[in-house]
Amino acid sequence: MPAPGRGDRSATPPGSLLTVRAPARSTLAYRNVARILRPLFMVITKRDWSGGETIPTDRGIIVAANHMTNVDPVTMAHFLWDSGFVPRILAKSSLFTIPVVGWALRRTHQIPVYRNTSAAGESLREATQALDDGECVVVFPEGTLTRDPDLWPMVGKTGVARLALASRAPVIPVAQWGAQDLLGRYSKVPHPIPPKLVTMRVGPAVDLDDLYDLPHDAATLREATERVMVAITTLLEGIRGEQAPAVRFDARRSSARPDDLGPDDKGTDDAGDVAPDEAAGTTDEARDGAGSAEAP
Repeated sequence: MPAPGRGDRSATPPGSLLTVRAPARSTLAYRNVARILRPLFMVITKRDWSGGETIPTDRGIIVAANHMTNVDPVTMAHFLWDSGFVPRILAKSSLFTIPVVGWALRRTHQIPVYRNTSAAGESLREATQALDDGECVVVFPEGTLTRDPDLWPMVGKTGVARLALASRAPVIPVAQWGAQDLLGRYSKVPHPIPPKLVTMRVGPAVDLDDLYDLPHDAATLREATERVMVAITTLLEGIRGEQAPAVRFDARRSSARPDDLGPDDKGTDDAGDVAPDEAAGTTDEARDGAGSAEAP
């Protein structure tokens, strides 16, 4: 029997054009959204997915992934849904006010991130509760689209560490590659023809056992965050067949702006705020520790 909140993973294999059995925890609204988006993405993408069957099904999990394009959350949701999970993705609160999009986000119980407000800690609390309830919470630790010129994962924000250390839920690293060919970084113009190959690779849970009982100070949070980013980057190196830069790109220490990117990379970061926040601090370290994304 599948665990609560998971579908029967012996049903139609991921990547089949046939309808997969909806995970047990899915709502009618979530299933209706999936009925619209899944067939579309089965047509406009090709899929090279592996490792979904290794994701734990007996507890709440944090899926942590790299973030290159605004379509990443949808391709990730497609992968997780077909793997038997109902993803709850942390997304910036402004998306919830957009007609149709906001309705879909609310009805599918995605988690809003309120940046630099008195409600900023609500996303962390809601995500922690979801994990306690055995759900699948998706976080993009970079907090916004990567600014790395070659789309490697950049320095992560510590929201994923706060969530992982507070909940002790396993952090499952996932690397994806190819969604940027469907929708370029910062682009608003998709390129669905011909279908684009989207690759997903799942790694083992990130080992954080030695950090749980330490003070959750800046050093501990940074160490946990970097372990997650290393795991994602290693998976992405395997997909791309090349080595990531020795020094991870740090947007806070770079003068690069979106205008410095290529012509397909300009636009707005509509899905940027996808890392858990806590209440906004008054110092640089507090703001950094919150894991909130930069403004587009």
